[in-house]
Amino acid sequence: MEILTLGNELLRLKAEPVAVIDDEIRKLSEEMIEIMHADKGVGLAGPQVGVLKRIFVIHVDGDIPRVFINPSIIGTSQDQVKYEEGCLSIPGVWADVIRPAAVKIQAWNERGRPFTMEAEGITARVIQHEYDHLDGVLFIDRLSEMKRTRVVAKYEKRKQA
Repeated sequence: MEILTLGNELLRLKAEPVAVIDDEIRKLSEEMIEIMHADKGVGLAGPQVGVLKRIFVIHVDGDIPRVFINPSIIGTSQDQVKYEEGCLSIPGVWADVIRPAAVKIQAWNERGRPFTMEAEGITARVIQHEYDHLDGVLFIDRLSEMKRTRVVAKYEKRKQA
């Protein structure tokens, strides 16, 4: 498996629900965590590795690696915060993105157990970023047109170098 990058149409498609949480899905989640770690990321979604399933993994400093299968964000804070984001699918570029400061999410883990989690700070940000990938949304889509154009141009320039 490799990480797909900006321009690959799979990144723009909506992922399908995971029908059964089985050994295949557990293996996928383990591989995704390995790839995320190898690329020094803090999150990775199925569509980023060409798997159009509603699954993502995160590993934020100070926490354990976590797997989210068929997640639903069921609440967000009214407080919005700006924070610099990057993406393994758009390597080498970053931009400030405004998102809710906290989220509440429901999902299933790799053992098929449902859970609800409240998160704030960087964990909330990573969850929202990865959740967007499941709907074909990239962080650059949350920027103004002018900023998005600048970030994409910078990415294209780095890619050619």
